[in-house]
Amino acid sequence: MIRSDLPAARWKALPRGAWLRAEFLRRKCRAGAVLSARLNTPAHGLLVVGLLREKTSAFETLQLAGRMLKEARGGRPRRVALATLGLDASASLRSLEALLAASLAAAFELPSFKSVQREPAMLGEITLFDPERHDFAVTLASSEGNNLARWLTALPGNELTPAAYRKKIAALAEREGWRVQFFDRRQLKRRGAGAFLAVTRGSEDDDAGIVHVHYRGADRTPGQRLALVGKGICFDTGGTNLKSHKSMLDMHIDMGGSAVALGTLLALTRLKVPYRIDCWLAIAENRIGPKAYKPQDIVTASNGTSIQVIHTDAEGRMVLADALAFAAGEQPTLILDFATLTGACVNALTERYSGVFTNRPEWRDQLERAGSASGERVWCFPMDEDFDTDLESANADVMQCLADGKGDHIYAARFLNRFVPGAIPWAHVDLAAAQRSGGLAHVATDITGFGVRYALNLLMEQALLERAQREQ
Repeated sequence: MIRSDLPAARWKALPRGAWLRAEFLRRKCRAGAVLSARLNTPAHGLLVVGLLREKTSAFETLQLAGRMLKEARGGRPRRVALATLGLDASASLRSLEALLAASLAAAFELPSFKSVQREPAMLGEITLFDPERHDFAVTLASSEGNNLARWLTALPGNELTPAAYRKKIAALAEREGWRVQFFDRRQLKRRGAGAFLAVTRGSEDDDAGIVHVHYRGADRTPGQRLALVGKGICFDTGGTNLKSHKSMLDMHIDMGGSAVALGTLLALTRLKVPYRIDCWLAIAENRIGPKAYKPQDIVTASNGTSIQVIHTDAEGRMVLADALAFAAGEQPTLILDFATLTGACVNALTERYSGVFTNRPEWRDQLERAGSASGERVWCFPMDEDFDTDLESANADVMQCLADGKGDHIYAARFLNRFVPGAIPWAHVDLAAAQRSGGLAHVATDITGFGVRYALNLLMEQALLERAQREQ
């Protein structure tokens, strides 16, 4: 990456620099533009140049890095070298970080089931021209977590059934030294998890349940306990309120929240964080069948809250209700949950942002700042108590949702709020940006893995866990 207003004399530092500068000028390119040139070397290397304004956002920097790697990957390179020119030290570091993140995302192969596999263009070596020798450990960990989240989310529904998902988690746990506990439907029934169990009634397979993954750090920060919670609906038909074909087509990705929670756990494990982490994954399918739950059913969640079912396609908040109650029962310092929860959030923000909700209104600036700093942008929505009056039920403690769907992302968050005691700080991420045609920022695949970079910025840079502990 080079500064967009780089003086003409500085272009001479680049191979074919004069030609590239002339091309940028001829095409009247502005910041964000990318050009490439073949080099007259034995390897016939490709030089890719991106123009960067010195003061630009993390998202714009990642987006430019993604465009540059897309251009470079067209030549199927085995090696890439990453460098900046003309930027100050801070901008250069941000640019190198973005280029590294984009390279690691571009090098990762998503699952393919073609009968004839194309030989992958293995990017085996990445060289950073970084005279200051900065530590990019967080970028490496974040990228590994993001790649895991994307890989899991990309698997088709017949490959990632709840049973298959559990096996993959178990294998990952054995490799990483995590401890795993699985609450099957019988155990959930004993614990009164009626909200989760209602969703599973339509499935013929008895493979749904809540997975609890334990990570224990070096115990140098006593009292700090992070809970990660994820929605893991491996396929969502909508249930009795059946989705249309177009709405159902990509519902194998409805487990994306659990994949992001798991990817975040992997990234934090790589960074060897010293505190305790409990990851709760609500894994099930929302199927249709003679025993499937129905509108106007009344069920009771594990914390004793009775729920009047309004729409069976609002299943995500049902499985999360019991998962959040389980997580809260361990008295964590902080709960973060991730879910591809509502179409209303996509309608409000598009797929470029995700929505965030919290029971700590004073955290809103910090939550949005983490989005700006990480390049995974979020917007905080209101969580005022008066929204609860619209969810009042004549027959139960709460209605699951509204019948007309307006503001569903807000009402879903207010519903979930009932399952987290007010004494426990909690943030809920509605992953509107989990899937976007053409990718997002530095990630070129439609499945973005959005959330891992965001969570790491919250925990590593914004120190949200430490703040939660201080305020308790």
